[in-house]
Amino acid sequence: MAKRGKKYRQALEKIEPNKEYPLDEAIKLAKEVAYANFDETFEIHMRLGVNPKYADQMVRGTLVLPHGTGKSVKVAVIASGDKYKEAEAAGADIVGGEDLVEKIQGGWMEFDALIATPDMMRHVGKLGRILGPRGLMPNPKAGTVTFDVANAVKELKAGRIEYKVDKTGIVHNAIGKKSFEENQLIENAKAYIQAIIKAKPASAKGRYIHSIYISTTMGPGIKIDPASVE
Repeated sequence: MAKRGKKYRQALEKIEPNKEYPLDEAIKLAKEVAYANFDETFEIHMRLGVNPKYADQMVRGTLVLPHGTGKSVKVAVIASGDKYKEAEAAGADIVGGEDLVEKIQGGWMEFDALIATPDMMRHVGKLGRILGPRGLMPNPKAGTVTFDVANAVKELKAGRIEYKVDKTGIVHNAIGKKSFEENQLIENAKAYIQAIIKAKPASAKGRYIHSIYISTTMGPGIKIDPASVE
């Protein structure tokens, strides 16, 4: 087992073992014990009582965090005609058609999110092997295959995130930065947790939320009392 650094151990000493903290206390404590000399990302991890191998127990969706993620998102759009101009007007960082598909095929990947209009998916489909492993393939469920290009671009720029439960039943995302005010992190966390609760599959039986942890990039995990957010 790898040895933890001195600063990590000092941070861990300030957290009561096995204690479930109310959300606001957990966030305050996480900010206090964050020790890295950069603006650490706040992450939330939830273990759910679902079995993702069954399609009817998949938990997946998108939401716009009230205060964004603190990350500047570079958005690329593959569209044509009026939608091309609409994407540019909405603030997309790069817009193209088949030329952009070819550029990506050639190895260009300087973007964080990719939107495509449905009519262009016949061209984008050939990028599956490149974009799929990176989680960048446009998908209707993620709101990135749409004719409402302007809204999709604005939401991604504003901090829209996609959540998807992994094969172990855990869903995790970034919800802000250490530099955020406590109330901003609390509101972002509440919005995220409520979105996961609302996304509970009808076929999921028994306890839905098994555990919630919050942490910063380098800091230890702090367990949250589900009753404080449900």
